[in-house]
Amino acid sequence: MKKTLLIAVFALFGTAAMAQSGSGFGIKAGLSYNKNGDLISSVGEGGQDIVEGAEGKAGYHFGFWGKLDFPKIYLRPELVYSKTKSSYDVEGSSQDYDISKLDLPVLLGYKLIGPLHVFAGPAFQYTLKNDLEGLQVEDVKNDFTVGLNAGVGVNLGKLGLDVRYERGFSENEAEIIDIPDGRVDSRPSQVIFALSLKL
Repeated sequence: MKKTLLIAVFALFGTAAMAQSGSGFGIKAGLSYNKNGDLISSVGEGGQDIVEGAEGKAGYHFGFWGKLDFPKIYLRPELVYSKTKSSYDVEGSSQDYDISKLDLPVLLGYKLIGPLHVFAGPAFQYTLKNDLEGLQVEDVKNDFTVGLNAGVGVNLGKLGLDVRYERGFSENEAEIIDIPDGRVDSRPSQVIFALSLKL
């Protein structure tokens, strides 16, 4: 009885994995938990006051993906609109820092067993807008930056679920006009949960 049940479970996983195997494209959406880097301001002669790492907040994303499938590996580029949010304590007041960007991750994946797979690759990012609540912020220093995505996922029929970590590599800051020599590090550090659908 146990053998029959075990065989049935493996057959089910195999069928689910095969349903999403093969090249194709689809849509995706999900939630993220994001933290940006330090907020820095000048205090006196050459000194700096640093509000270390932001408090993380939830964000979201949606977009498209394509997939080139090979026997044990796959290549999956994505085009995603992302909205991230984090918060800083500035002089006793909580200020939200919002960033809108286009992400282009190019992921190389490896199929482990059945529907389970791991992936990693560079993420090319273009910042559309950044805004620090209650303060004037200039555009980020570099509109184009590079980061890294790495994670694990599972395919169940036409549905895919994955969780990944994203970290921005390129140093990138935005100047805060209202604070003397004020700067905020816009590099993301986030955990992303995504649901994808093969069309």
